[in-house]
Amino acid sequence: MAYRPTPGAPPHPPRLLGLDPGGRRTGVALSDELGLFAHARPAIQAATNGDLVTAVAALVLEGAISEIVVGLPIGLSGHDTDQTRLVRELAADLRSACHVPVTLWDERLSSVQASHSVKGAARRQSGELDSASAALILQAVLDSRRLAAAR
Repeated sequence: MAYRPTPGAPPHPPRLLGLDPGGRRTGVALSDELGLFAHARPAIQAATNGDLVTAVAALVLEGAISEIVVGLPIGLSGHDTDQTRLVRELAADLRSACHVPVTLWDERLSSVQASHSVKGAARRQSGELDSASAALILQAVLDSRRLAAAR
């Protein structure tokens, strides 16, 4: 079920949920109330794709999310990989379960960039690196849209 604003309430930018799906964990980030900044949240550890979709659907309802942004791991050559196909399937499942738009965003090298700010093996194993990567992906979307609106 999609978020519906209260009648008569002042409009506010939509809240976006950013995801960086991985083999073990899925990084999570949320946009702030003004739609300016992405903030990392605890990563989701899910045993199956169905468990992940259920966890994301709960976040969508809980956070009044109006759009999900999913990092798409396109190969450096620009071609789809096995992981790319899995993420496309996840996006389709999220569209069906969450009933909000799901946007795929090229996330090449976001994990490399995030690794510069997340140091230490324990922090990486905790999912902090995954969520930092999700925040970078979501921030790129927010910045891109803000620049497009300013034109």
